[in-house]
Formats: sequence, C-alpha cells, structure tokens
Amino acid sequence: MRAFIFALALAIPLSAFAQSPTPSPTIPPAAAEPGKDVVHQLNNAFAHVFELVAPSVVVIEVSKKNEGNDGFSLDDLFFQGQPDDKDSPRPRRRNLEPIQSEGSGFIVRPDGYIFTNYHVVEDADQITVKLKDGREFQGKVAGTDDKTDIAVVKIDATNLPVVQLGDSDAVRVGQFAFAIGAPFKLDYTFTYGVISGKGRTKLISNGGYSIPEYIQTDASINPGNSGGPLCDIDGKVIGMNTLINGLNRGLGFAIPSNLAKEIGDQLVSGKKILRPWLGIQIQTLGDDPATRELVKGVDKGVVVSTIMADAPANKSDLRPLDVITKVDGTPVTTDTQLQHEILKKKIGQTVKLTVWRKGQQMEIPVATGELPGEVSQASNQSARPNPAAPESTGKFGLQVQDITPEMADRLHLGEARGVIVTDVAENSIAGTQGIEREDVITEVDGKPVNDVKSFRDALSKSDPKRGVLLYLDRKGSKTFAVLKAM
Repeated sequence: MRAFIFALALAIPLSAFAQSPTPSPTIPPAAAEPGKDVVHQLNNAFAHVFELVAPSVVVIEVSKKNEGNDGFSLDDLFFQGQPDDKDSPRPRRRNLEPIQSEGSGFIVRPDGYIFTNYHVVEDADQITVKLKDGREFQGKVAGTDDKTDIAVVKIDATNLPVVQLGDSDAVRVGQFAFAIGAPFKLDYTFTYGVISGKGRTKLISNGGYSIPEYIQTDASINPGNSGGPLCDIDGKVIGMNTLINGLNRGLGFAIPSNLAKEIGDQLVSGKKILRPWLGIQIQTLGDDPATRELVKGVDKGVVVSTIMADAPANKSDLRPLDVITKVDGTPVTTDTQLQHEILKKKIGQTVKLTVWRKGQQMEIPVATGELPGEVSQASNQSARPNPAAPESTGKFGLQVQDITPEMADRLHLGEARGVIVTDVAENSIAGTQGIEREDVITEVDGKPVNDVKSFRDALSKSDPKRGVLLYLDRKGSKTFAVLKAM
C-alpha cells in the first residue's frame, strides 16, 4: 500500500503542491534540439557499426567426438532381466552424442576465408558456418596456430562481404568498442563498451609463448563470442574476441587485429608458423623482491630464472640469475620486451645479449632455435636414496646425498657434479622455494659443490638470514633457488 501511495505521489505534478500558480521554467525547444541531435547521431553511429560489420560475421557450429566413458547407462542396470531369463533385454551400449559447441568468426576474403579462435575449431569433426543472410556452408580448417589461439576456416563461396581490418597499434584507451558474436547461441548479439586497457600480458602461456599485448574491453564477451570481431566506431576490426577462463567477469579480451592478420595471412598461404626461441624462463627485475635482493648494481633488466634442457641458451654461456639488459644493443627492461625483441629475429640467427653478472657487464652470443610445439617434460622417475643415510639440513627442510654412478645412469645425469636432493619436507623453506626431489645442487653461494662434504662446508659459511643462493640442475634445465631463514 505504501508503495502504491509513493507511486501515486510521484505521478502528481509538483505544481499541485505549490502555494502559488507560479509557472516552472522550461527549456526552450530550440535549445534542446542540439543535445537531441548529438544523441541521435551517436545512436545512428552505433547502429551503423552493426549494419556495416554484421554481414561479414559468421556463426560457427562445431561437432566433436564425445570422449566420455562408453559404458552402460543407469537404465541398463534397472531394466536388465535375470541372468537365466532368455527373453530379458541385454544391456545396451550407451551411444554417446557428439559434443556440440558454437563460436564466431569474421570473413576476411570474398572467396571464403574466415578468421576465428583455434579453441573454437579444435578437434572438430564437422564445421557448419552460418552467414547473416541465412546461408549455411560446410567449413574446413585451413590452418591453425595454437600459440596465438588463431585459426582460419575455409568455405566454398564467392563474392562474400568482408570486414575491414583496422590498425590495433593505433587503438586508444577510452575509445568506443563493439563486439559481435553468438553468445549462448544467441546469434548476432551486439554489445558495446570502451577500450579499457592495452598491452595486457601474461594472461595465458602456451608452450613458452604468450601473446604479448591483449586488448582489454568492458564490452560483454561471453561463450560464443570467441572468434568474433571487436570493432571501432568506424566499423573496422581492431581485435579478435577471445574468452579466457576465469578472467571474463566484466573483463573482455581480444587478440590485436595486427597479430591476427599477421598469423592469419600466413595460415591462408599454407605456411607453417615458425618462431625463434632461446629456451629461457624470465622475469622482470623487481617482480620478485627475493630475487631483487640478490642482484645489486643494476636497476633495470630481465632476470634469467631457468635455462631449459636442450634449448639454444643451454649451449651458450648464459647462466641463471643473469640480468639481460640489451638484445643486439636494444635496451630491454621487461620480460615482454625481451620476448618481443627475440620474436623479431630469424631462426638460427645469433643475437648478442648484454648481460649483467655479479657486478660485471658482458656480451653473450646465443643462436636462436625454433620454438617447439611442445616443450619436453622431465622424467618422473624418483631418485631412490642410497642405502647410506642422506645428509639432512633440518633448518631448510631438505635431504641430499652423493650422486652414485647407478643413480647418474638411471636419471641420465651424465657427468653431473653436486649432490642430489632425495627429500623435501612439506611446507619447509626448501619446499616453498620450489626445490624438488632429484634436483642436483651444483653451487652454494657461488661455491662449487662436488659431494655432501663440500655442500655442508658451503652451507656452514653461508648466512641463512641474508639468503643462501643455490644453483640447480633439474633434469638438464638450469635454475636457481634462494633459501632464506624466516
């Protein structure tokens, strides 16, 4: 009742409560027109973007094999007859229905080439492409690049409407952005927002490569929008929308159109995507305070945290904890910049890394290799401890022992020198620093370790409060860890 009275009161003109019939001031119609014109122009501009781009946007329906367990259904259990009942129906195998999914894409050539996300068409058995005019075509994958999540689908058609690709490098934070796609199987949904960020990095990493500069938008991007276009106010495509698990709550991301064009054009031409690679894991100096404490005398650069087994850098003089400050003379201050500089090089090209190490600057040449499809994983064999009791360092929570010839042969350690970690206590200092069983400790605070005795001697001369620097060999990969007493 109170709500009704309140609503009724709002409906009564304020003039009814006035003490005198003084007229309220109004805005002259002529003065209101310019404001209305601006809104109408903006309204028309938004609608024009959809009308311009939508005919070149496609809905991609994908059918994939259902890899679920092919067993008996619950109905089989309830309705099967007695074992000796010849007339009872036998249990039937459950026929697993193919998995159906849906995504989006946009036409880039009138002869039927379409850009979309790799994850939209991954493992597809059948692809159906629906156009805005109602036509449907069977599509086939013309090329994929899982590292960038970009794929090209081809349909047999001609004279198709195509999008106009914009320059994603020229995109400005704050400008309007529009997404077109098929979220939740709602074909041709149009959402708008603004560019809320550029250069978003480290959202996902795939086999040693991560897209360096995602475009961030608050335009709604949901399942089904993946692979569709992100457009500017002129209807130019500035990005390819992609859904990143766990990051889509009010945050939308798009692969820059310049990257999509670069990779897509190579896929259309049938070229294999090749990328140069050093085989190092890196971090920006300053990202980790513990590492920063170990590096004195240099303010900016990129720290080498791990040199991977069988990688190009493993054949060079590069070491873990080196700080890379330049690549062929070009300064690098972040891990993203370093990756960007290496990607400019050719496979097999020798690059000169300017490196800071223990107060000295040096140049280290490294020949790039080809980034493999999958980085090889280390063996999961366990290091069986020797019958001799391992050396325990209780304050750090790890046990070590000498490397025996049998152990070196079984774990393929070759001529490895040092001590092998046989156990790491849960929630210990060593455990929290990522030290693992089978790690081989080769140095302690820069002093070489050959056996348990030299390891123990080096530890006795270290300062746990300042931090003990360990160099590790992890199944061929070189890395480091810092043990610091709390």
